[in-house]
Amino acid sequence: MDVQDGDDLFRSFFLGGFECSTHRRLDGRRLDILAATGHDRHAEANYRLLAAAGIRAVRDGIRWHRIEVGPGWYDWSSVLPQLRAARAAGIQVIWDLCHYGWPDDLDIWSPAFVDRFAGFAAAAARLIRAESDAIPFFCPINEISFLAWAGGDEGYMNPFARGEGERLKVQLVRAAIAAVDAIRAVDLRARFVYAEPAIHVTAGAPLAEEHEAAERRRLSQFQTYDMLSGREEPGLGGAPAYLDIVGVNFYPHNQWYQGGSTIPLGHHGYRPLHQILAEFHARYGRPLLIAETGAEGSARPSWLHYVCAEVRQARACGVPVRGICLYPVLDYPGWDDERPCEVGLLTAWDPAGTGRIHQPLMDELTVQRHLMDLEGGRERAFVPAVAMGRALAGGVRHG
Repeated sequence: MDVQDGDDLFRSFFLGGFECSTHRRLDGRRLDILAATGHDRHAEANYRLLAAAGIRAVRDGIRWHRIEVGPGWYDWSSVLPQLRAARAAGIQVIWDLCHYGWPDDLDIWSPAFVDRFAGFAAAAARLIRAESDAIPFFCPINEISFLAWAGGDEGYMNPFARGEGERLKVQLVRAAIAAVDAIRAVDLRARFVYAEPAIHVTAGAPLAEEHEAAERRRLSQFQTYDMLSGREEPGLGGAPAYLDIVGVNFYPHNQWYQGGSTIPLGHHGYRPLHQILAEFHARYGRPLLIAETGAEGSARPSWLHYVCAEVRQARACGVPVRGICLYPVLDYPGWDDERPCEVGLLTAWDPAGTGRIHQPLMDELTVQRHLMDLEGGRERAFVPAVAMGRALAGGVRHG
């Protein structure tokens, strides 16, 4: 079945996203969150848990650093179980190809980085086409804006540079464009989702320079998409055709005062999410996906309630938001301190091989699924899903 840009773009309006970061920390350690959470071992069980909860589409990761064992030499053993698990569970996947990490032998600043990434993207597209006849979805490079800031300006993650954020962003955009071209040469059906932070910044003081600085920072959220679409730095080769599905990542900490603290939800300085979504759509005219959203601990259900209400308001105003991705959908260990981050609909797998549903978030998700279907005139029976969710909350054994 052909995938259109309507509400059937994804197999379910709600998606689940598996944290799949693979960057190196300042201490030199490479993260591999798919391995740390056990998702690479329990992919089929996780997919089936989500399907039972009414989620039939996900974001997941292909770990480039584990696959390209030498220039142009690929070992697919780490991703084949995920591909086959998704097919067995009937799950549609948006595959992240570069989630902050790359092979150790690559210099990200070199032309070889772009060429190698394009080659890897094409090889991944060939593999996926051989494994499934479904229309493939890719996120070429996750959060280019954040990686450029964290790795290019702040030295927080690889490549540990400072003052080079703009240069790094240009290189990443160049690589993303090359990857899209390479994938389309393999499979013209391919769809592309980008995932960039949506932010709001406002001045904390009544000074003209504060307002100007805040607005510059706020507008920077559009720079990656402007480069991809050819509005900025046209020499990179960007064009409107490179923008397919515009992803926005939105968390409770994505609004702040210039040079100051986070703006709390409900404060007069807080900008409603539906207005942010409307601005993205007015600027690019493409379907939108909330590509990442979530909160930690007991805030999970209330945050989902807020985001869904704002998405419904945006859709009522004609903004084509085609899905909401709960991210991360599985609890994970923190990047820096490995503390348990309880953020997911799915809890971490325990040593005995048991995974669970977080029931308060499941209850809110069930309500929001029902409201979204009513909005679209597609009332469905949710009792089986609720009953299944409660059963899953008791624990599911894998093995």
